[in-house]
Amino acid sequence: MQVTFTFRNVEAGDWLKDYVNKKLAKLERYIDKPMEIQVILAVEKFRNVAEIKLLAKGVNLTGKDEAKELTLAVDKVIDKIERQVKKHKEKVRSHKDAITREESVEPLASGDADSIEGGQPRLVEIRKVVLNPMSVDDAVMEIEESKSRFVIYRDISSENVSVIYRRDDGNYGMIEASN
Repeated sequence: MQVTFTFRNVEAGDWLKDYVNKKLAKLERYIDKPMEIQVILAVEKFRNVAEIKLLAKGVNLTGKDEAKELTLAVDKVIDKIERQVKKHKEKVRSHKDAITREESVEPLASGDADSIEGGQPRLVEIRKVVLNPMSVDDAVMEIEESKSRFVIYRDISSENVSVIYRRDDGNYGMIEASN
């Protein structure tokens, strides 16, 4: 963890650096290393402002808060950053779980597939999909993050089942089922 301090209109006391480092240590358990943190401590008239910018692999978080005392401002801003980190971790975890749940593929038994002859198209795969409620933008983001060519979801606004698919020209198409 690399911590950079910037002091504005306040003395750079070692006790203050130690205090901030001790408080930042609890963030290490949530984020993989390497982590770069920039701490800005400032006094503006009667306000004590603490700002923290956290950069890590896949995470870019900022928090800013003010209080009557600098240590209180530091406590508040670290709590804000900790909530943001937890929220980010939960998003990543739920996204990974959703991908594994959605794409459970059940191939048909080989005896069933071989019994159909004559060169006719046949059903060779069945997928069970969990319909997650999301917006169109969320579905497009999910398709961009995954390797699949389509996403089946329940639209938040209309409650209809919809399919967003990636076209060969790089654009997206949408199929919407109506009740």
